[in-house]
Amino acid sequence: MLNHVVIVHPEKDQLPREEQLAWKIAAVAADTVAVDSDVTDMIINRIIDNASVAIASANRHPVISARDQALAHSRSGGATVFGCDPNIRVHAEWAAWANGTAVRELDYHDTFLAAEYSHPGDNIPGILAVAQQCGKDGKALIRGLATGYEIQCDLVQSICLHKHKIDHVAHLGPSVAAGIGTLLGLDTEIIYQAVQQALHVTTATRQSRKGAISSWKAFAPSHAGKLSVEAVDRAMRGEGAPSPIYEGEDSVIAWMLDGKLARYEVPLPSPGEAKRAIMMTYPKEHSAEYQAQALIDLAFNMGKKIKDWDQVQEIIIHTSHHTHFVIGTGANDPQKMDPKASRETLDHSIMYIVAVALQDGAWHHVKSYTPERAQRPDTVRLWHKIRTVEDEEWTKRYHAEDPNIKAFGGRIEIRMKDGSVLDESMSVANAHPLGATPWKRDNYIRKFEILTEGIIDPVEGRRFLDLVQRLPNLRAEEMIGINVALPAGKLLVGKKGIF
Repeated sequence: MLNHVVIVHPEKDQLPREEQLAWKIAAVAADTVAVDSDVTDMIINRIIDNASVAIASANRHPVISARDQALAHSRSGGATVFGCDPNIRVHAEWAAWANGTAVRELDYHDTFLAAEYSHPGDNIPGILAVAQQCGKDGKALIRGLATGYEIQCDLVQSICLHKHKIDHVAHLGPSVAAGIGTLLGLDTEIIYQAVQQALHVTTATRQSRKGAISSWKAFAPSHAGKLSVEAVDRAMRGEGAPSPIYEGEDSVIAWMLDGKLARYEVPLPSPGEAKRAIMMTYPKEHSAEYQAQALIDLAFNMGKKIKDWDQVQEIIIHTSHHTHFVIGTGANDPQKMDPKASRETLDHSIMYIVAVALQDGAWHHVKSYTPERAQRPDTVRLWHKIRTVEDEEWTKRYHAEDPNIKAFGGRIEIRMKDGSVLDESMSVANAHPLGATPWKRDNYIRKFEILTEGIIDPVEGRRFLDLVQRLPNLRAEEMIGINVALPAGKLLVGKKGIF
């Protein structure tokens, strides 16, 4: 890997494009280096994972709306829409919109956390949609997804967005554009313009993840994916972009991020170096914010040792800055303690999540969030006894570069009314690559089977799993099969809009 220093330049410098971050990203995307076999296997795992959560959310309100909008933009020879018959095709950007919303709705797919936060699986819907519409084969899709994951993870490692209240999808726009560039075999100049356009139109505030969190949390990444498809299309037609989008004196960095004195070091693969960033990412075993994964596993174990929940005096979760201030009591969001809060809010409340995980010893993507579960009186009493505190050591481990030290968990301290204390910690979730039970292909397949049970025909599930595991050898005409259809008549239709 090469570290590239990125600083703001006044326009009089006329910074050569070869020295601009967007150009360097484009050069990585245009590099035709082979994809390693373990990376290929992980890409297949994550396509399965995305399909699992997309089908599980197929009839949730935001997904219905996104799908209905997409279906209003039909196109012969276009891309498929999750849940629909593969003969139904729409424009690629609208497939990215519908499928990206379905993937993100449950907040239940892969994650990568560093200087910034991300769900790198958000790259898949847009890149896959373009592959289907443009007649690309499985090998081309693998190359494109390897690039998408690489660029997003490299940006996430080096450029923090959240401290400036910019949403993390600002890194997704450039990564999807770069991935599509690789998929289509575009030259560096076209990818360079597309990356800049994509960043320019995908910067937005983090209010979508604050306070009363709405359904826009599901739409935000699919919106970025859709805009990125459109950015590549414009660049292919010869249109330019705001430049330099990162380093200019009126750029994203100068006015939205660290300002005109900013200095970032962005790691990118050297020419000819394999794109392996996907191997740094981790799956979600539980349908909740990633920082909750290890704490859920920990709560399962600790809950077995409590016989009477009303004898709990208080519960203190010692954890990182991010967990405390984003999903903990440090956020100062009263909604995170509200039994009538939305699902989107509850899955960003570690207090609620730990209360339910302690009591149930299990976590379910639907049952754990129902109004009946959230409003159960004994749960509400326990929930309101929980608070978080930032622990400097957990924050330090959260930001550690050494994967053997890096941690996303915390310490749960349960103080009982009789004065006894139960105090345990967990660094990483069981499913994490360094966890107690790191996930392999069978785990992804089992997650698919659990989440799609009762929703799709088992024959359809086996067809999809058999096909996607042959991805490196899939011909272009087989790529339409990377889709999972519900039985006829099982997809709900929402309210009518403009389209």
